[in-house]
Amino acid sequence: MKYSGIGGQAVLEGVMMRNQDSYAVSCRTSDGLIVTRTHTVGRQLSKPFQSIPLLRGFFAFIDSLVMGIKVLNESSDIYLQSEESGAGQNSGPLSTIVTVISFALGLILAFALFTVLPSVLASLFPGINHHYTLRAVIEGAGRLIVFIAYLLLISRMKDIQRVFRYHGAEHKSINCVEADLPLDVEHVRTCPTAHKRCGTSFLFFVVIVSIIVGLFIRVDTLWLRILIRLLLLPVVSGISYEILRAAGRSDSKIVRVLSAPGMLCQKLTVKEPDDSMIECAIASVNAVFDWEKWQKEQFGHDTE
Repeated sequence: MKYSGIGGQAVLEGVMMRNQDSYAVSCRTSDGLIVTRTHTVGRQLSKPFQSIPLLRGFFAFIDSLVMGIKVLNESSDIYLQSEESGAGQNSGPLSTIVTVISFALGLILAFALFTVLPSVLASLFPGINHHYTLRAVIEGAGRLIVFIAYLLLISRMKDIQRVFRYHGAEHKSINCVEADLPLDVEHVRTCPTAHKRCGTSFLFFVVIVSIIVGLFIRVDTLWLRILIRLLLLPVVSGISYEILRAAGRSDSKIVRVLSAPGMLCQKLTVKEPDDSMIECAIASVNAVFDWEKWQKEQFGHDTE
């Protein structure tokens, strides 16, 4: 697999793909057509820090959250406009809009639970306050349980499952390009749904890195311990980004081992798409990425 640099996100009835300073949102409308809107990426907080490890990761994470909200709003706009045209009913109900927004808000809530709840619960264990390593292990186990429980909960929501299927279409399309295959429905369908640069893997790395960092927090006061963890979030997210970045550019045995748990977690957030979803992902890739030219440069031959 070659690193293409293209990334994406599942949106409401569609897929966003980004390549360098351009991104496209492709959505299926209620009349069955695919609407694609292409844009130039605006101002980015991470731009001045791209050559500075750790800092670039934290600001890239902020940029991705902003971008995520923006493309979700745009996909909602495309969907609502198609509904207002009276062209018919889409296979995804309007309630999906609310569900997707709830998912974004739930992600923020999950970070709060992930940071605060395990620390509070660990403090309830009698006589543990001065046993720093044991307390850190209990807090770490709690964070891992909260993370997995959160993924299990949202993976069972019917409307979110549809978004996760578009997530699968996004991954499969990128995998298809990076595997030197023609970007069409037939070949995309054969590609895996997991990808090493997935946001789910990033969140998993955040959990693991935060557990390791927690071993060095030796403070007795609960509120101060929580405050330190909040202040360390930029460090944790920065380290996690560097791990994910390295994983996306290498296929070594060590990288495969490090990526395996995150790839396993993707089974909860990435589902098999149908052909119409794959078509949306392909349209989004084609709007921002000349995959035939890229494959010729990387693999040294024309794609037939």
